[in-house]
Amino acid sequence: MRRSAPPTPPQHPTAEADGSEAGAIPIGLFRACVALRDWLLSEGARLPESGDLLGGLAQRLNDLGIPVDRATTAIDALHSEYTGVGRFWTREGGVTLRLFPHGEASDRALAESPFAVVYATGEWLLLDLDKTPDDRFGIVAELKAAGYRHHLTIPIFFTNGTNNGVTFATRSPAGFSAENLAILRFIVPTLSAVMEMRGLNTRLDQVLRIYVGDGPHHAILSGSIRRGQVERIRSAILFADMRSYTHLTAALTPEASVELLNTYFDCLVPPIESEGGEVLKYMGDGLLAIFRETGDGLGGAAQSALTAAQTALRRLDEANAAARFPARISAGIALHHGEAAYGNVGSGARLDFTVIGRDVNLASRLAKLNKQLGEPLLMSKPFVDFLWGDPEPLGSHPLDGIPEEIAIYRPARPGG
Repeated sequence: MRRSAPPTPPQHPTAEADGSEAGAIPIGLFRACVALRDWLLSEGARLPESGDLLGGLAQRLNDLGIPVDRATTAIDALHSEYTGVGRFWTREGGVTLRLFPHGEASDRALAESPFAVVYATGEWLLLDLDKTPDDRFGIVAELKAAGYRHHLTIPIFFTNGTNNGVTFATRSPAGFSAENLAILRFIVPTLSAVMEMRGLNTRLDQVLRIYVGDGPHHAILSGSIRRGQVERIRSAILFADMRSYTHLTAALTPEASVELLNTYFDCLVPPIESEGGEVLKYMGDGLLAIFRETGDGLGGAAQSALTAAQTALRRLDEANAAARFPARISAGIALHHGEAAYGNVGSGARLDFTVIGRDVNLASRLAKLNKQLGEPLLMSKPFVDFLWGDPEPLGSHPLDGIPEEIAIYRPARPGG
């Protein structure tokens, strides 16, 4: 049976590979193209950084004779602070990272980019920059100024329905040839699969970190998902809650109440995380955080927790002074040190990853004394035993559910 000649690749290839692209690859390059696909599925898929994957791909495409001088990826993100992640590789600058925050600026940038077109059409878009008006897309003038000749935008649609993509640009006077495009059509389906595998792993990692914290998310992904599977840890424990939250929000809309809480937590959480603490729970207007002991016996966890608490209260005062709240906000923070069971609690397939135990209960009860004593920051005797300074004693006090009275302290006041 007589075989027909392979079809000539179109100048504006479609997003779907139909197998014909393999026939358009020169026989001398076919084995190298297969080797590149194998690299993507093996070493490339396991690279620790996605930027390494992009840089490695660009290098290997150049080895195949495709004159790539610039390559980018755009990956949809499931993150509370940004909507997408862009990675940029250039021959002269290597790889850089850009995060696209939620909001109008990112929406406008997408609408003015070639990605808006390829997402709508499902087709690849090859721009001959010598013939493309500067105002066609927001990036065109920048590409021309950098000396690029062709710019290729490729949509990549993940199976979860998200829009993603990759671009390639060249300064070669001849641009991308039909042979170059055929090789890319042969490679891109494999690249798409690898990008999706890595992207979905990243989304899972990010969502777990957002909702359960840094330490628990590592434990969960490592397999700690059975009910009752716990470990004992020693740590400094921080409880914080807002004073008079119910009264403050009585006249607010639900949306305004959420905005108040977010601004409030913006004062508390960054200091906790910057000192190495882990926020495990948001409980209405309160939170629970822990600072793990490193095992050196030097009290570093307690000192970090105290620094975080004092910084949080100072930031809250600054936010009040800047009128960032509808009314003045105050908070009570309690610090304790002890042992807790750290792991899974719940029923059936619905579990919660948290810390429980007598010392956690004691810390939560201690937090109730803040209002009674009129103190923004209280510490237990087991906590101050780990501190380097000399806090001020406030006597011993009974706590609900705790059989013995607990000695309570506050930080020493300047000049006291």
